[in-house]
Amino acid sequence: MDAARLMTLLRPLLTESGAGWMLAGGFAMAAWGSTRTTVDLDLVVDESARAAVGARLADAGFATDFDCEGFTNLSHRDPDLGRLDIIWVEGSTRERLFLAAKTLAGPDSEPCLVPAPEHLVAMKLKAVKNQPMRVFRDGEDLRLLLSLPGIDENAVREAFERTGLLELFHRLKPDA
Repeated sequence: MDAARLMTLLRPLLTESGAGWMLAGGFAMAAWGSTRTTVDLDLVVDESARAAVGARLADAGFATDFDCEGFTNLSHRDPDLGRLDIIWVEGSTRERLFLAAKTLAGPDSEPCLVPAPEHLVAMKLKAVKNQPMRVFRDGEDLRLLLSLPGIDENAVREAFERTGLLELFHRLKPDA
């Protein structure tokens, strides 16, 4: 996957659509210091721009592989651009995510909004709750996020508790 080229294609498209967006998934983790590899680019995008973004993505050569409430998976006709996953957010969730987002370097070395570590933890926990085997992939991401200086340990502990994964919190952060 040529993530830098994909970002070069996506940035103007997202700007033209007026969409608020930020990195998520593996590239957001990379922005926070993870070295793991990923095969797709995940974005969080403002739901109110869904139609405009979808039209621009189609014009740019993307095909929708899967679409449901809150999520769209796309692929580009050029396989070097890989897959694109969009998490659509709205309302208070959108407000919280964008208000707390940080600006860090994206896969093209340009500044990008990235979810705060506490919000990435919540996203990872939702994924693990829905697919428990993901703990083997996301566990190290969670460990890295929990080790970041300044992370709100009370907020992340509550997120683990809300998802019924408090035991995982204690395994990942035994000193808490």
